[in-house]
Amino acid sequence: MPETWRERMYRVIFEAETPLGRAFDVGLLWAILLSVGVAVTDSVSTLSPATHRILGRLEWAFTLLFSAEYVARLVCTPRPSRYALSFFGLVDLAAVLPTYLRLILPGAESLIVIRTLRLLRIFRVLKLARYLGELSILTYALRASRRKVTVFLGTVLIMATILGALMYLIEGPERGFTSIPRAMYWAIVTVTTVGYGDISPQTVPGQVLAAIAMILGYSIIAVPTGIVSAELVEAARKPPNTRTCHECLSEGHLPVARYCRDCGAELRSLSPLSDQS
Repeated sequence: MPETWRERMYRVIFEAETPLGRAFDVGLLWAILLSVGVAVTDSVSTLSPATHRILGRLEWAFTLLFSAEYVARLVCTPRPSRYALSFFGLVDLAAVLPTYLRLILPGAESLIVIRTLRLLRIFRVLKLARYLGELSILTYALRASRRKVTVFLGTVLIMATILGALMYLIEGPERGFTSIPRAMYWAIVTVTTVGYGDISPQTVPGQVLAAIAMILGYSIIAVPTGIVSAELVEAARKPPNTRTCHECLSEGHLPVARYCRDCGAELRSLSPLSDQS
């Protein structure tokens, strides 16, 4: 059956497997980058009033553009409420609300609040994640390695507990290690090679234990990187694309997938859209 205008709009906006979809994503990428640049530049107080007025007009232009995009997504998706309550739906809403809130929050006493709300425009940068092709691979790798990373973090926590208890026993409260939690804080800072220096061992046994903790930190610091890298290599062998489920809006399904990996809904075919249709 031929696609309706809503289905065609959905394919262009939510997916990037067609020329129109790729052009939409590239254009939106540039708009997001420019809008974030405008928001960052507008925070510079040394600029002239004329420059701030120009930046303000640009901010309204970007706000209207992203508002139209948000409405288009609500119109074309089969379940608007699901998109509106999703992570990216809330991000899209947070990206346009501050500019409109300036119109309904007048008064000098609310200038500080408005200035704080305008900082939410920086959330537009989170929309970039949707348009990076490698994001699905990275998400898959992190999801696949979460158990290994959890075991690794648990091991580090156990190590920090043991090192903290030993350091508390060796140094004691008179040298700054007033409790085991504070000694654990020192152990975590030392094992992670951060080294704030606000608390340090003074005795020879404590310094020997600190040296052991530093060596352990250097020996295990590359473990999570290796775990995630291995999963990235495995995920790259079958890279997902930008196919999006119409029911739950889950992204990144394999080209051969027939059903959504999250909700089980049947995925629509990958029939390409022509630029003339």
